[in-house]
Amino acid sequence: MALSSYASEIGLSLSHDVAASHGTLSSCLLSTEEPLNVTYYQNVSLVPSPMPPSHAESDGELIVELFQNLGLTTVWKSIANITIEGDSFEPEGMVRLSDDRYVVSSGQWTEPTQRYGKIINGTDRTPGKGFAHLVVYDGEGKRIADATITKEGDDEYHNGGIDYDGKVIWGAIGQYRPNTTGYAYKADPATLSPQQVMHYSDHLGGIIHDTWNNSITCLNWGARNASTWDLDGVPCGAGKKPRTVVRNPTYFIDYQDCKWLGYSNYYAGRSVMLCSGLATIGGYRLGGVALVDAATMTPLAEVPVALESALGARMTQNPMDVAVVDRKLRFYWMPDHHNSTLYIYEAQPDSPFQYGGG
Repeated sequence: MALSSYASEIGLSLSHDVAASHGTLSSCLLSTEEPLNVTYYQNVSLVPSPMPPSHAESDGELIVELFQNLGLTTVWKSIANITIEGDSFEPEGMVRLSDDRYVVSSGQWTEPTQRYGKIINGTDRTPGKGFAHLVVYDGEGKRIADATITKEGDDEYHNGGIDYDGKVIWGAIGQYRPNTTGYAYKADPATLSPQQVMHYSDHLGGIIHDTWNNSITCLNWGARNASTWDLDGVPCGAGKKPRTVVRNPTYFIDYQDCKWLGYSNYYAGRSVMLCSGLATIGGYRLGGVALVDAATMTPLAEVPVALESALGARMTQNPMDVAVVDRKLRFYWMPDHHNSTLYIYEAQPDSPFQYGGG
């Protein structure tokens, strides 16, 4: 993707500003010799002003409480279907900064992976080729900026789920195959410039940032394992071993995109993340959302979601964010590849109550 003239003019200064603003990991810019490869489509700010707080700093506890009202009988009201401009590639994660600013992580595949038919060097397929993107859209689905945040020839190009901590966006990029390698990064949403934070000998997909303990938790292929690193005193790009690696005990869904909600009073002070995803069971694709104990991966509450896009994709397939509007849970999903729609649904509090035994 060619640089716009605007990006060429500001690319070097953006890199300098980002490096100066994030302290000990400032030397971790993925490219310090070249400007960020970004195309600007609108001459507007990439972020709202002021920047919103994170879920943990604002509505996290209320999200937990309202989630308890969800169930099989929940009525989902369609609030909006917003057509996304251009090729959206394969969207993977989403952060909603406002009703007029959405940041989406996506992958552009230029050479598909091919199955070996057996295990070779610990994995089951060729590396393929592609690029990782961070794209900013406005509230009408129009592109504001598209940053390519990996380079041609990088084996690690699969951009996973993303989280927002009130200051920066956290993401994970890995090889597009299981049991390989990946790294965590953080990006200033005002510039989209990424900084590599941690490299690891496994695929990394979903990620959350615990701002209270300054740690990150990353999910591997299929969200089977959750690995947690303490960030204090960590050299940039280090291959430090995680503090903990926890096996996911549930096979309800494979988590695709997660948001950290904070330490929940409702769950006796547990660190809670909200995750969206799906699982393929036979020929059926089961979608759902879940509240998960980030320390143990124990599911705290799980709800299937049967909604589908107009193109037939399960609504919870990849990107997700959430908000509370008039004390109603509002979900934001973008499940389709290439030709995407941002779907906004609200769980209705007057849905029929699901009676149980007891």
